[in-house]
Amino acid sequence: MSTNHDSSAKNFSIPAGAWRTENPGLSKSLLRGAVDLHCHSGPSVMPRYFDHYEAMQEASEAGVRALLIKDHYYSATPVTSILNKHFSHLKVTLLSGIPLNNQSGGLNIYAVEHGIALGAKLVWMPTFASKNHIAHHKNDANFQFPNTKKAMLAPKPLTVLDDDGQLLPEVLPILDMVAEHDVVLSSGHLHISEIWPLFEEAQRRGVKRLLCNHPTFVVDATLDDISRLTGMGVYVEHSMCMFAENSKFRFYEPSMLKALIEAAGVDRTILGSDLGQAGNPRLVDGFLNVIEICLDLGYTEAQVRKMVSSNAAQLVGL
Repeated sequence: MSTNHDSSAKNFSIPAGAWRTENPGLSKSLLRGAVDLHCHSGPSVMPRYFDHYEAMQEASEAGVRALLIKDHYYSATPVTSILNKHFSHLKVTLLSGIPLNNQSGGLNIYAVEHGIALGAKLVWMPTFASKNHIAHHKNDANFQFPNTKKAMLAPKPLTVLDDDGQLLPEVLPILDMVAEHDVVLSSGHLHISEIWPLFEEAQRRGVKRLLCNHPTFVVDATLDDISRLTGMGVYVEHSMCMFAENSKFRFYEPSMLKALIEAAGVDRTILGSDLGQAGNPRLVDGFLNVIEICLDLGYTEAQVRKMVSSNAAQLVGL
């Protein structure tokens, strides 16, 4: 699939890498106004290098427009509401969502209702507690995922499908509530085989905002799957921590990022940091590095801005 092109005046093509001499400040310019839907700040039971307020400060200094706080164990929405109120001068909007892992009761409609009532913009299907994630952890000796600071209770495997491959009945009212309040439904760490029936039913029930996070990590989506997802209107988010220099989770080369963007098209691709882990690059540095990778790959200013800001803003309704 060819990369989508923007018709704006800034979408002229320049030789890959030429921006470094012609416009060396371009990456910092593109960082201004960025929207990160995958910020792992703390407090968290996993080691983080900054907390939610420090994330807000770091984003403000770089001109980042918004951060969506993701913790696998709890919704940060009450915290983001307080920070937005008392630190509005930083001009950064903090958002959060509801992770449907064991700590929130799994596929728990009450957690979804409460989170949305507090202002959550997104519902994550099970992540580290998904049956699929646990199977990856068990079966792959090289599987890399952050550990908690101290050992926690082993997660109970969660799936959205019954033994016959049908959606569990408790999933359906969650989809209805997501549709009613027009928030984002993320597939979490479900396997791609679970995502198809989930997203198809979500759309039948009126869900308009769909997101698949890091489709090639844990989810096991192929490039063809990514093209099919975006053909359904799904946004696909790729984690900058998997491409950024000096990241502990740098799994892929720039050529892989190019292939992923080509499979989805620029208009449905979101680049989120997935950063905040102790020992990894700062969120802002990860953003700058991956923006520079995109520019070196030949993507235009307008295309990069879509992938780091406007697509995410449109998805969450900013």
